[in-house]
Amino acid sequence: MERQDSVQRFLELIRRSHRGKFKVYIGMSAGVGKTCRMLQEARQLLDAGVDVRIGYIETHGRAGTEALVEGLPLVPRRRLFYKGKELEEMDTQAIVNLRPEIVVVDELAHTNIEGSENPKRWQDVMQILDAGISVISAVNIQHIEGLNEVVEEITGIEIRERVPDSVLAMADEVVNIDLTADELIERLKAGKIYRPDKIAAALGNFFTQDNLLQLRELALKEVALRVEKKVDSEVTGSETFRRDKLLAVIDSSEKRARRVIRKTARMATHLNAAFTVLYVQGDREADDRIPLARQRYLINNLNLATELGGEVRRIRSNSPVESIAGVCREQKINIVCIGRPEFSLFSLLKSAIRLRRLTVRLSRMNIDLFIFS
Repeated sequence: MERQDSVQRFLELIRRSHRGKFKVYIGMSAGVGKTCRMLQEARQLLDAGVDVRIGYIETHGRAGTEALVEGLPLVPRRRLFYKGKELEEMDTQAIVNLRPEIVVVDELAHTNIEGSENPKRWQDVMQILDAGISVISAVNIQHIEGLNEVVEEITGIEIRERVPDSVLAMADEVVNIDLTADELIERLKAGKIYRPDKIAAALGNFFTQDNLLQLRELALKEVALRVEKKVDSEVTGSETFRRDKLLAVIDSSEKRARRVIRKTARMATHLNAAFTVLYVQGDREADDRIPLARQRYLINNLNLATELGGEVRRIRSNSPVESIAGVCREQKINIVCIGRPEFSLFSLLKSAIRLRRLTVRLSRMNIDLFIFS
């Protein structure tokens, strides 16, 4: 078994060495200048003799951005018909076939048109990187999966297009494009971000001073965190120094389970730790007894756990406390995360008695228990 693991690690090292390099620009919102910075970098690379192509750029009709695109080599977009309209998407296969050294891909969180090879543009980027082509891309802080609920609390808006934290973790370089809230609002008022008919609505909703200040802080912290993790992994040798292991316990609910998964994933990122998501399925939650909608929620949440870089475990048992303790022993877990009992995050743990039993059991195993609201 150890010999097989050694072979797998060696193969993974080979795969990593053949992958393209990945650079991501992050900003607190639209309009801070991420796209312009990528295009300026593309021009500098082109002048230096590097084979760089524009895979996809969204100018949003901004004159300054369109001027920067002129003269840069573009990969023609793929045309698709959807609901009677002809639409355009990035042609990922064409990029792979052309094999440029570097490709610029805007709007990493974009959802592709139905019928595309990949549902999300970040998946297209992973495909391009796997082909050995380096990618420069960009994303706004509100589109990062692990920050989704924090952003919703700040802005009152649920962002539906999201990029898994695990994608950012793969980046070789993460760069923050920073503006003050006042500078961004002035850009908006000057018509440099949205058309004139959208400016008033933007100023009254997303682009408020308070929202932008909090989003800016999030962006600065996120980039600092990614840089810190990158330095840690390069200096200390990543995997061997990961002592903490986290376990998130969920049920088949939608938002409640998703909240526990996201918060556990964020904690794991800060601790540079691995995490597992556990669903213990009792007889009362047998597949034929769970409504189809809840089954879909469960599948979506388990997929979310994988996208955020976690391992997924699914166990059938009517003894949840014993099941949790067993997984903790097996995987050497030292932190367990659940939701508050009143949220019914786990049907057999929602009573105070059950929670006390779990608390006592984990305490005897020297395992910390976090209860998320």
